Amino acid sequence: MDIQNAQKEVDNWIKTHGVRYFNELTNMAQLTEEVGEVARIIARRYGEQSEKESDKDKDLGEELADVMFVVLCLANQTGVDLQAAFNERMYKKGKRDHDRHHNNEKLK
Repeated sequence: MDIQNAQKEVDNWIKTHGVRYFNELTNMAQLTEEVGEVARIIARRYGEQSEKESDKDKDLGEELADVMFVVLCLANQTGVDLQAAFNERMYKKGKRDHDRHHNNEKLK
């Protein structure tokens, strides 16, 4: 599924099940919370913190999908065509960073 269709699917879900979008500030807080859940899994599973027993059943993919859902909500309610924005970002990164990482001594 492309981003444009994902935005439509989220919008349809909100209209069918969610009653309405939370306001932008609430969704920003929700996004922060979801990113925090991703950070907790990464820090404990791949970082140096020990993983608590209660964290072992957490699904990283599910938490990343939660982040995507809220990002798509924010894009919808603020009128952002995330597909176009992403395509433009990748184009700019391709031009700007074409050789940047290959020439970075820290990455060799």
